[in-house]
Amino acid sequence: MITSARRVSPDKPEVRISFSLDSTSGLNDAEEAHPAFPDLEQRLQPVLPCQSLKESVQVYKDHCKMAKEFRQVKIDIAQLEDRKKDLIAELVEDDGVTVEIARLNEEFRVLAEENRTLITVHMERARQLETLRGVSQKRQGSS
Repeated sequence: MITSARRVSPDKPEVRISFSLDSTSGLNDAEEAHPAFPDLEQRLQPVLPCQSLKESVQVYKDHCKMAKEFRQVKIDIAQLEDRKKDLIAELVEDDGVTVEIARLNEEFRVLAEENRTLITVHMERARQLETLRGVSQKRQGSS
Protein backbone atom coordinates (compact mmCIF):
# COMPACT_ATOMS: atom_id res chain seq x y z
CA MET A 1 0.00 0.00 0.00
CA ILE A 2 1.38 3.37 -1.01
CA THR A 3 0.14 6.53 0.63
CA SER A 4 0.87 10.05 -0.44
CA ALA A 5 -0.13 13.28 1.28
CA ARG A 6 0.03 16.64 -0.36
CA ARG A 7 -1.19 20.12 0.40
CA VAL A 8 -2.45 21.83 -2.76
CA SER A 9 -2.21 25.29 -1.23
CA PRO A 10 -1.38 26.58 2.24
CA ASP A 11 -4.98 27.49 3.00
CA LYS A 12 -6.40 24.11 1.83
CA PRO A 13 -6.43 20.93 3.92
CA GLU A 14 -3.99 18.14 3.16
CA VAL A 15 -5.11 15.59 0.52
CA ARG A 16 -4.24 11.94 1.07
CA ILE A 17 -4.12 9.40 -1.77
CA SER A 18 -3.65 5.69 -1.12
CA PHE A 19 -3.36 2.82 -3.55
CA SER A 20 -2.08 -0.69 -3.66
CA LEU A 21 -0.15 -2.49 -6.36
CA ASP A 22 -1.90 -5.73 -5.44
CA SER A 23 -4.42 -6.31 -8.25
CA THR A 24 -7.06 -7.90 -6.00
CA SER A 25 -6.99 -5.50 -3.08
CA GLY A 26 -9.54 -2.73 -3.12
CA LEU A 27 -11.85 -4.43 -5.62
CA ASN A 28 -15.43 -4.67 -4.52
CA ASP A 29 -17.57 -7.79 -5.04
CA ALA A 30 -19.07 -6.52 -8.28
CA GLU A 31 -15.70 -6.28 -9.99
CA GLU A 32 -14.21 -9.52 -8.66
CA ALA A 33 -10.74 -10.32 -10.02
CA HIS A 34 -9.29 -8.52 -13.04
CA PRO A 35 -10.91 -10.30 -16.04
CA ALA A 36 -8.65 -11.56 -18.79
CA PHE A 37 -9.34 -10.86 -22.45
CA PRO A 38 -6.68 -12.89 -24.29
CA ASP A 39 -8.17 -12.18 -27.72
CA LEU A 40 -8.02 -8.43 -27.15
CA GLU A 41 -4.91 -6.51 -28.17
CA GLN A 42 -2.68 -5.59 -25.24
CA ARG A 43 -3.18 -1.88 -25.82
CA LEU A 44 -6.96 -2.36 -25.61
CA GLN A 45 -6.98 -4.40 -22.37
CA PRO A 46 -8.96 -2.84 -19.50
CA VAL A 47 -6.74 -1.19 -16.89
CA LEU A 48 -7.64 -1.55 -13.21
CA PRO A 49 -9.50 1.51 -11.96
CA CYS A 50 -8.56 3.98 -9.30
CA GLN A 51 -10.98 2.85 -6.57
CA SER A 52 -11.29 6.31 -5.05
CA LEU A 53 -12.75 7.74 -8.26
CA LYS A 54 -16.27 6.62 -9.17
CA GLU A 55 -15.73 7.70 -12.77
CA SER A 56 -12.63 5.51 -13.03
CA VAL A 57 -14.53 2.52 -11.67
CA GLN A 58 -17.42 3.19 -14.06
CA VAL A 59 -15.08 3.53 -17.06
CA TYR A 60 -13.41 0.26 -16.04
CA LYS A 61 -16.79 -1.52 -15.78
CA ASP A 62 -17.89 -0.11 -19.14
CA HIS A 63 -14.57 -1.12 -20.69
CA CYS A 64 -14.92 -4.68 -19.36
CA LYS A 65 -18.50 -4.83 -20.63
CA MET A 66 -17.42 -3.65 -24.09
CA ALA A 67 -14.54 -6.15 -24.11
CA LYS A 68 -17.00 -8.98 -23.33
CA GLU A 69 -19.35 -7.75 -26.05
CA PHE A 70 -16.40 -7.54 -28.46
CA ARG A 71 -15.44 -11.13 -27.64
CA GLN A 72 -19.04 -12.24 -28.25
CA VAL A 73 -19.15 -10.37 -31.57
CA LYS A 74 -15.91 -12.09 -32.64
CA ILE A 75 -17.45 -15.47 -31.69
CA ASP A 76 -20.61 -14.61 -33.63
CA ILE A 77 -18.57 -13.54 -36.66
CA ALA A 78 -16.60 -16.80 -36.57
CA GLN A 79 -19.84 -18.80 -36.37
CA LEU A 80 -21.33 -16.83 -39.25
CA GLU A 81 -18.17 -17.36 -41.32
CA ASP A 82 -18.45 -21.12 -40.68
CA ARG A 83 -22.13 -21.04 -41.67
CA LYS A 84 -21.21 -19.08 -44.81
CA LYS A 85 -18.65 -21.75 -45.76
CA ASP A 86 -21.28 -24.46 -45.20
CA LEU A 87 -23.82 -22.61 -47.35
CA ILE A 88 -21.27 -22.07 -50.13
CA ALA A 89 -20.43 -25.78 -50.05
CA GLU A 90 -24.15 -26.60 -50.27
CA LEU A 91 -24.55 -24.15 -53.14
CA VAL A 92 -21.66 -25.74 -55.02
CA GLU A 93 -23.17 -29.15 -54.38
CA ASP A 94 -26.59 -27.89 -55.52
CA ASP A 95 -25.01 -26.46 -58.66
CA GLY A 96 -23.46 -29.86 -59.33
CA VAL A 97 -26.83 -31.51 -58.83
CA THR A 98 -28.45 -28.95 -61.14
CA VAL A 99 -25.89 -29.71 -63.85
CA GLU A 100 -26.46 -33.44 -63.36
CA ILE A 101 -30.24 -32.96 -63.60
CA ALA A 102 -29.83 -30.97 -66.81
CA ARG A 103 -27.55 -33.69 -68.24
CA LEU A 104 -30.04 -36.41 -67.30
CA ASN A 105 -32.95 -34.44 -68.79
CA GLU A 106 -31.05 -34.07 -72.05
CA GLU A 107 -30.16 -37.77 -72.03
CA PHE A 108 -33.83 -38.62 -71.40
CA ARG A 109 -34.92 -36.36 -74.29
CA VAL A 110 -32.46 -38.05 -76.67
CA LEU A 111 -33.47 -41.55 -75.54
CA ALA A 112 -37.20 -40.72 -75.77
CA GLU A 113 -36.68 -39.47 -79.35
CA GLU A 114 -34.70 -42.61 -80.17
CA ASN A 115 -37.48 -44.71 -78.63
CA ARG A 116 -40.13 -42.99 -80.78
CA THR A 117 -38.00 -43.59 -83.86
CA LEU A 118 -37.51 -47.25 -82.97
CA ILE A 119 -41.25 -47.71 -82.36
CA THR A 120 -42.01 -46.15 -85.78
CA VAL A 121 -39.43 -48.38 -87.52
CA HIS A 122 -40.77 -51.45 -85.65
CA MET A 123 -44.35 -50.70 -86.78
CA GLU A 124 -43.19 -50.22 -90.38
CA ARG A 125 -41.25 -53.48 -90.31
CA ALA A 126 -44.23 -55.28 -88.75
CA ARG A 127 -46.46 -54.03 -91.59
CA GLN A 128 -43.85 -55.06 -94.16
CA LEU A 129 -43.66 -58.49 -92.51
CA GLU A 130 -47.43 -58.88 -92.67
CA THR A 131 -47.38 -57.82 -96.31
CA LEU A 132 -44.60 -60.33 -97.08
CA ARG A 133 -46.45 -63.10 -95.21
CA GLY A 134 -49.58 -62.34 -97.22
CA VAL A 135 -47.60 -62.47 -100.47
CA SER A 136 -45.85 -65.68 -99.34
CA GLN A 137 -49.17 -67.35 -98.45
CA LYS A 138 -50.67 -66.39 -101.84
CA ARG A 139 -47.69 -67.92 -103.61
CA GLN A 140 -47.94 -71.08 -101.58
CA GLY A 141 -51.69 -71.25 -102.23
CA SER A 142 -51.22 -70.78 -105.95
CA SER A 143 -48.51 -73.36 -106.23
